[in-house]
Amino acid sequence: MVGLHKTEITPPRWLLAELTYACPLQCPYCANPLEYEKYKNELSTEEWVRVLTEARKMGAVQLGFSGGEPLVRKDLPILVEKARELGYYTNLITSGYNLTEEKIISLKEAGLDHIQISIQASSEELNDYIAGTESFQEKKEVARLIKKQGYPMVLCVVIHRLNIHQMEDILEMAIELGADYVELANTQYNGWALLNRDMLLPTRAQFEEAEAIAHRYQEKLRGKMKIYYVVPDYYEGRPKACMNGWGTTFLTITPDGQALPCHSARELPNLDCPSIREMSVREAWEESDAFNKFRGLEWMKEPCRSCPDKEKDFGGCRCQAYLMSGDATNTDPACDKSPQHQNILQAIEEAGRYTSGDTAAKPLVFRNSKNSKQYL
Repeated sequence: MVGLHKTEITPPRWLLAELTYACPLQCPYCANPLEYEKYKNELSTEEWVRVLTEARKMGAVQLGFSGGEPLVRKDLPILVEKARELGYYTNLITSGYNLTEEKIISLKEAGLDHIQISIQASSEELNDYIAGTESFQEKKEVARLIKKQGYPMVLCVVIHRLNIHQMEDILEMAIELGADYVELANTQYNGWALLNRDMLLPTRAQFEEAEAIAHRYQEKLRGKMKIYYVVPDYYEGRPKACMNGWGTTFLTITPDGQALPCHSARELPNLDCPSIREMSVREAWEESDAFNKFRGLEWMKEPCRSCPDKEKDFGGCRCQAYLMSGDATNTDPACDKSPQHQNILQAIEEAGRYTSGDTAAKPLVFRNSKNSKQYL
């Protein structure tokens, strides 16, 4: 397979442009860094144009505008227009908050190909609680406006213990909104989600019931709506091929210009992530220590090194390995072959104590500036 050795570096295909960490929502599972408040020096419009141009010349074809909330950036239509000029397929990954019909029309005229909006729950009360912002009715209206302007309705709902009991209602809501694609994304436990894991991680029984409902709707709506159900790492027994392999496909650029092999790589200690303010995108991708650290297979130790699946899952997630075992070179503890798999089982057991009422509930820590400053 091409790209399995550091001498076979493949170009990035998917560029995630995290335009800003600013966001009007306060979701307790946000993947942004806990200390996001310290990253204030955002790339300028001109710097983003250079990033888009250099990555496209290298071969990137898919471009996601993300955040935080990318709509906060006033230059978003300019960047969309430049991306269209360069030949990207563009996707706006947004909460939908403050996305007016006028803005949708402006972005469509600029050449935006795709809009994905998120809704936190199927009921107004729970959605607004999780988001930390009164947004439910506005999100549903935005979903309708997206359809009105000729875009496919792409809906993302992050699944966790607070909303997993609403699985059927969430899918009925998707039908009501005329969704064409629905992503039911079980929470990945890094960033703010890891901080809140004891209160967010569902039990295996809750997960299995929700999965059965999702599969039932997949059959029921076959040919009418595509439903993607992302199985949670903690219950799968095998790790996912994180980022399709480190430094092979995905490139993330943060609001302040760091180039990352994945959007959570800032959590790894001693990973000297390059800044595109100091080098080109090509130099960051091909030459930096950060992108070469786990590129290929040579870095692996046992049991990954002799595992027949190593060319499929690449040892799993490096961030999860570090967060769950303290060593980013370990096998992802989500894998039941990992010597650290017990750490996952312990996390499930600990979270289960809160679900069963054996332990008093913890307060959720919402993603906002006040809480972020505690981690500076």
